[in-house]
Amino acid sequence: MSKKLPVTYELYDKDGKARTGKITTPHGEIETPVFMPVGTQATVKGMTPEELEEMGAEIILGNTYHLYLRPGDELVAKFGGLHKFMNWKKPILTDSGGFQVFSLGDLRNIKEEGVYFRSHLDGSKHFISPEKSINIQNNLGSDIVMLFDECPPGMSSKEYLIPSIERTTRWAKRCVEAHKRPDEQGLFAIVQGGIYEDLRDKSLSELSEMDEYFSGYAVGGLAVGEPREDMYRVLDYIVEKLPEDKPRYLMGVGEPLDMLEAVASGIDMMDCVQPSRIGRHGTIFTKYGRLVVKNASYSEDTRPLDEGCDCYVCRNYTRGYIRHLFKAQEILGGRLATYHNLYFLLKLMKDSRTAIKEKRFNEFKAEFEKNYAMGKNSDWIKPIKFDK
Repeated sequence: MSKKLPVTYELYDKDGKARTGKITTPHGEIETPVFMPVGTQATVKGMTPEELEEMGAEIILGNTYHLYLRPGDELVAKFGGLHKFMNWKKPILTDSGGFQVFSLGDLRNIKEEGVYFRSHLDGSKHFISPEKSINIQNNLGSDIVMLFDECPPGMSSKEYLIPSIERTTRWAKRCVEAHKRPDEQGLFAIVQGGIYEDLRDKSLSELSEMDEYFSGYAVGGLAVGEPREDMYRVLDYIVEKLPEDKPRYLMGVGEPLDMLEAVASGIDMMDCVQPSRIGRHGTIFTKYGRLVVKNASYSEDTRPLDEGCDCYVCRNYTRGYIRHLFKAQEILGGRLATYHNLYFLLKLMKDSRTAIKEKRFNEFKAEFEKNYAMGKNSDWIKPIKFDK
C-alpha cells in the first residue's frame, strides 16, 4: 500500500464520462467539477477573499512566477505562507511558473538544468529549475503544487514535442525528489503531448511510473491556440485514461462551452483568468452569450446583467448603472463585472454537479449550448430603452 497523500479524491457519481466528487485538502474540501478563480499576485483582481467566499469559490490559484518575482516567496513564507498573507482560508493551488516562463519568448533560454529568463518587470536575470519551482511552492505553502514542466507552443510538431515530453518526465523526477513537504502539499503531474493521442499516451505512461507521488493529474498544453475540435478530441481521448481515483485538472480553460466539454470528458478542475480579464473591460457572461455592457446602447437598460442570475450584482444593479461606471472609469464597474463573471462560471459548475447527480448532464449541456449560441439574436442581449 502506498503512503497516504495529502490531497485525495472521492468519486460520487458518473453520468457518461462526466463525474462529480470531492477533493480533500489540508485547507478543506472541494466539490467537483469546480472552476478555480485565478489570483495571480495573491489576489483575484478586484475581489476580496470575503467576496470570493460569498460567491461560492472553493479553491483559488496563485502564480509561482509572479510571486517569486514580487514580493518574493521567502517573504510570503515569513508571513506564514500564502493563506495567511492574503487571508484566504480555503485551498490554494499554485502553478509551477512554467507557463509564464515559457511565454516570455525571446526573454528565456531553455536548458536541461532549467530555464534562464529575464524578469518582465525590470529585465533582471533569473533562473528557475524544477528544484527551484518546488522550493518556491514549498515556501508559498499551497495545498496543491504543480510540476515544473516544459510548455511547448500551441500546434508544435511531433519532432518538437517528443524531446519536450521526455524532458518534462526527467524534470518530474527532479520535482518529486525536491519536494520538501510531501505530507502537507499534494503534487500534481502534468500530461503533455500537444494534439497527438500517441504522444499524450507517451507522456502519461512515463509519468505513471511515479504515480505513488502524485495526488492528481493535469492536462497541459491545450487551449494554447489549437482549433477547438483538436482540444475536444484530445480531451475525449486522454482524460478517461487518467487514474480514476485522483483529481483531473484541465489548465487554462474558462470559456463556458469549453468548460462543459471538459466536464463531459471527465475533467474535475479548471482555471482561467478570462472572467476577471474580460470583466475589467466591460464584457459579461450571460446565459445567452457575451454582452458588452459598456456599449452606449445599454445606457437606459434597467435590467440586471443576466436573466435569472441571483448573484449579488444582478440582485442589486442595472446595466445602465454599470455601463455608467465604466464610462466614468470608476473602479466599481470592473469589480461588479468581475464578480458576476466569476459567479457565472462557479454556478455553471455547481449546476453541472447537480445535473450529473441527476443523470441529466447531456440534456443540461445541450440546453446551455442552445441558449448560449443565441447571442445577439436573443432579446436578452438586445438593449432596451425608455419610451420617448
